[in-house]
Amino acid sequence: MKADAAIAPQSNDDLIAHWERDATVRGMSSETIKNYVFDLRHFAALLNKKELSLIDVDRMIIRDFIDVQRERGLTTQTIRHRLTVLSNFYEFLIFEEIVNQNPVNAVRKRYLSCYKIDSEIQTHKIISIEEAASLINSILDIRDKAIIVLLLKTGIRRGELISLELSDINWSDNSILLKPTKKRTNRLVYFDEETARILRRWLRVRADRNKKNSQALFISSWGKKIDRGAVKHLINKAAIRVGLHDVNSDRMEDHFSAHCCRHWFTTHLRRAGMPREFIQELRGDVRKEAIDIYDHIDKKELRESYLAHIPQLGI
Repeated sequence: MKADAAIAPQSNDDLIAHWERDATVRGMSSETIKNYVFDLRHFAALLNKKELSLIDVDRMIIRDFIDVQRERGLTTQTIRHRLTVLSNFYEFLIFEEIVNQNPVNAVRKRYLSCYKIDSEIQTHKIISIEEAASLINSILDIRDKAIIVLLLKTGIRRGELISLELSDINWSDNSILLKPTKKRTNRLVYFDEETARILRRWLRVRADRNKKNSQALFISSWGKKIDRGAVKHLINKAAIRVGLHDVNSDRMEDHFSAHCCRHWFTTHLRRAGMPREFIQELRGDVRKEAIDIYDHIDKKELRESYLAHIPQLGI
């Protein structure tokens, strides 16, 4: 596994810090780096118990790691994410000539698909327009209300929402320019007047909370940019209140999350008759057919179609 141990940092903490510095230089978002470091430290902690270095990892250790994660009740999706983190880390070590192979890829290809179980073959929860309205109207905190409305009405991802800044909003046409990410092609999304009213109410409250002069659109009571955990918590709390989220259920369709808002956005635009290519554009999906590359969508037409099809919640 080792390529040249003499040039490598000696401790697992040093290796992770070495990767973190490189990820920052490469332009990876601070939120992604934070999440990756968490998973890397989790993996390193398991190795420390066996007095192993991250450099010593081979395919059998990765396979055992999958077993441990499954025994702890983690889903295939979570395990796949953690393996993606590890694969990224070992590709970095190869580049730095610290190791000479990535122990993750072969194991992921050979074993991970075999770990799917029937309870995981489920769909995300899709709620009705009426249930969405009930969810929003049950929320008293205007920040939390604005967050869930924006997720529902734009279909953006949780990470995209967290990275929003005040300057990203164009009030002249009610549009938002998202930060660039690898997952998204089109960065421009729109919101309607319902959303605009809620956002303006939040901005009035935000001005009093913004003690640290943050540029983030959504901040905590202490003026700091909110994180993924805070968004997850506020969505779960609101969904539990109206019976849309069952914390005791193992079934995916009994849980409501930020990703369910993206499914709601897609489902109800489709049911309202919005053209498929317009929905793909607003979602930021990659065009899969060669002819799509030449099908340039007019932004004015896209905005008008969005406003004509996005569900109204009566909020």
